[in-house]
Amino acid sequence: MKVLITGGAGFLGQRLARELLARGSLKDAQGMPQALTQLVLLDVVEAHDFGDSRVRTEVGDIAERSVLERVIDSDTAAIFHLAAIVSGQAEADFDLGMRINLDASRLLLDVCRHRGHRPRVVFTSSVAVYGGNLPEVVQNDTALNPQSSYGAQKAIAELLLNDYSRRGFVDGRVLRLPTISVRPGRPNAAASSFASGIIREPLNGEEAVCPVDGATRLWLLSPRQAIECLIAGLELDAAALGNQRVLNLPGISVSVDEMVAALREVAGDEVAKRIVWQPDERVTKIVGSWPGRWDTSRAEQLGLRGDRNFADVIRGYIADEGIQTP
Repeated sequence: MKVLITGGAGFLGQRLARELLARGSLKDAQGMPQALTQLVLLDVVEAHDFGDSRVRTEVGDIAERSVLERVIDSDTAAIFHLAAIVSGQAEADFDLGMRINLDASRLLLDVCRHRGHRPRVVFTSSVAVYGGNLPEVVQNDTALNPQSSYGAQKAIAELLLNDYSRRGFVDGRVLRLPTISVRPGRPNAAASSFASGIIREPLNGEEAVCPVDGATRLWLLSPRQAIECLIAGLELDAAALGNQRVLNLPGISVSVDEMVAALREVAGDEVAKRIVWQPDERVTKIVGSWPGRWDTSRAEQLGLRGDRNFADVIRGYIADEGIQTP
């Protein structure tokens, strides 16, 4: 089986690639395991190939049709479309966000349409498609009302994938990812970057700035479970999805204060004291428009799972990164 990951050099792309290579196979559209024969990693920078002969790295602009035609052919059975401009950057640079988050997504679907082989396509969407006056628990069919350019771009791409699936051009699945925490590395331009930073930096012995109020509630998923959900989402039976291809992924509803309390529980008071509270109106406005809790019963009925609690998420991050705690 030939698989493509867009955004293959990114954190989730690399982690997903590593897990697929370790498993060595994926279920096909009939639910039968098929050996992974080639894994194509596309990004604007070269991805790590893990020294594996099954990996092919491609560097290119995903918004260029010629690039997509180079990496998608009639043998491409599955696509994980992870490439995106993150929320804060998409808000700051409207043209870039539209080009990568929307135009490139439509191009990818259209190249698949012209290939004519109906590949399975997993598109990662976001809590940012919601906003405004939300119910306490957002349902899978709650009306989309994004309050950022990023959210609007993701919402439009969701509708496109649903329609391309309805027309039989692709076998699409939209997975709305919660905020992923804890991410390793350094902060990025995402409005939700602090959700990892207030855990990661204190554990590294560094000060971390929290730009939102402690009562702010987030819907979170660990990197470990995000990868599990991406693969499980790809392998879902299309008949079980029907004409509604969108799933709200399971996660944890947790306030920032509760996140800090979990950090204190796992790593101690001195580590938690490294968080500095400095309100940022721009970040507060964006993050405050997102739902803090949503109904994930459909995804759970289909076998997708989230994390048990945020303290376990922190423990998993510490184990994965080999961090020494007091």
